Amino acid sequence: MRKVLTALAISGVALFATATPALAHNVLVSSDPASGASVAKGPAKITLTFDQYVQNADVNQIAVTGPDGGQWAEGPVSVENNVLSAPLRPLGPAGKYTVGYRVLSADGHPVSGEIPFTLTTAGTGTPAKVDAAKAAGAPAQTAPQENSSSGVPIWVWIAGAVVLLAIGLTVALRSGREPGSGQADQ
Repeated sequence: MRKVLTALAISGVALFATATPALAHNVLVSSDPASGASVAKGPAKITLTFDQYVQNADVNQIAVTGPDGGQWAEGPVSVENNVLSAPLRPLGPAGKYTVGYRVLSADGHPVSGEIPFTLTTAGTGTPAKVDAAKAAGAPAQTAPQENSSSGVPIWVWIAGAVVLLAIGLTVALRSGREPGSGQADQ
């Protein structure tokens, strides 16, 4: 019995020694403008702050849609550690604007969401020009696939832990009693 307990203890230590922190998707912690905010003047850029670093990848996107459906984000998305930002065109009509984002999370999975804000005073800007293919109803460019991540899926770690536990139990059970040691056959 002592050998079984020793084997279980060794298996448990091996399991915990190889465990990594839980891989979790990034969570948006703040934005500028804030979600639901009312602003009198349109911001020059959108800034999104996440709880973990964001992978600097070509799949990171920020789009700003105005009350008339026009697109207001302009230029490339920049990533600095856990902060994403994108420049904006000067905003136009007053009303509700929606910031849509899609980022590559620290664990390699895409995270997306929306943040609404309201422009209370109309600006003088005009939305970005829509290219002719989109205006004609051509299919939009497909989004990046979810399997294009660089993170290790959690199931790999779970399978490894199960294999280690099985090896530990097998060794413990096979090295149990030696023939001839202990009780005599009756």
